[in-house]
Amino acid sequence: MKKLVLVLFVSFFSIACSKRNLVYFSDISTDVTFSTSIDSLVQQRIQEDDLLSITVTSLNAESNMLFNAGVLMPTGGTVNTVISTPINESYLVDKDGFINYPVIGKINLKGLTKLEAVNKMAGLLDEYVQNPIINIRIMNFKVTVLGEVQRPSSFIIPTEKVTILEALGLAGDMTAYGRRENVLIIREKDGVRNTTRLNLNDKKVLSSPYFYLQQNDVIYVEPYKTKSIQSDSNPRTFAIITSVVSLLTIVAFQIDEW
Repeated sequence: MKKLVLVLFVSFFSIACSKRNLVYFSDISTDVTFSTSIDSLVQQRIQEDDLLSITVTSLNAESNMLFNAGVLMPTGGTVNTVISTPINESYLVDKDGFINYPVIGKINLKGLTKLEAVNKMAGLLDEYVQNPIINIRIMNFKVTVLGEVQRPSSFIIPTEKVTILEALGLAGDMTAYGRRENVLIIREKDGVRNTTRLNLNDKKVLSSPYFYLQQNDVIYVEPYKTKSIQSDSNPRTFAIITSVVSLLTIVAFQIDEW
């Protein structure tokens, strides 16, 4: 009886007191400089439902007015906007990859990088505008961070180059209960949804194709088991369980003495 209660007692508290590695890239030595080539950055490609800001600048003021939409202010909502500045009215990429542009009409931009899209637009505008300067931005580049972080939310990013660390920073970083060695990434590409798990204690993440995020990526940080136990049991229940285990231990010792 005594041994059984001791086993239960030790097992119960070993869960709550288990050691966790809370350090990012803990396998990088403090006295050694670590370097890795940046070859995991993939150029973003325009996809359906993207909102594109397209500005055309030339020496002709009339052409500028013709091919540039008005300026709108961002509207409020549940999605966090990293910056709050005026934005150009956007062109929605439909399910077939087309936008509806003034004068020219429908233009298929799906699957193109921003540079490829700029070159295509320049060729189409050549007969209307002399030497146009074209700038294209994805206005709704969004990543979502959920789970054991301080501020879970979706974030609109003003640039298409964002790392998983920057996204976690926007969410206030992980809590002490976040599993840094098992972060889930959900990514959609070409109609297929893929998942992978990253170990942020491991420096290999720096060269992972998932280190740089893509449009609509979802990051989910799982909680440790201790957090699950605490969420399932309110403080009063947890205190009662602790008291019962302690009482059983005392009774076991007394029985052995008798």
